[in-house]
Amino acid sequence: MIPAFNQNGDLPVGVYSATLAEIVGRFGQGSSQRRTVAGRLERVHQIAHATGHVARMIVFGSFVTDKDEPSDVDVVIIMEDAFDPDQLAGEGKILFDNAAAQSHSGASVFWIRRFAIFGDPQEFIEDWQFKRDRQRRGIVEIVGETS
Repeated sequence: MIPAFNQNGDLPVGVYSATLAEIVGRFGQGSSQRRTVAGRLERVHQIAHATGHVARMIVFGSFVTDKDEPSDVDVVIIMEDAFDPDQLAGEGKILFDNAAAQSHSGASVFWIRRFAIFGDPQEFIEDWQFKRDRQRRGIVEIVGETS
């Protein structure tokens, strides 16, 4: 369950698990911009999972706050070790190039292979709770659905 926003408009500190449908239902409603950004998240999810190598996918940033007009969606994807972005073409190739993904799909996509994570993978994920001002806020991991 995704909790209510705190007084700052953020999720309380923590990593919350939800299906893509639950995330879109919670954060993809309201303004037309929120609906647009939710559509971008759905497309990122679809393209990433089409590789067959997604281990974990986390959504962070303004999309998972109460901000009326989030400019984009921020996603970090942990990929299985066998993932090779050089084997991708089309939208898949674009998605796994951060700058290209941002300009093409309005999504900030960061990714890493499991073996490249130093230390505890959960700590790696929890570090994505930090905002630019070094304060922390909650983030959401997409679970359950793979297509």
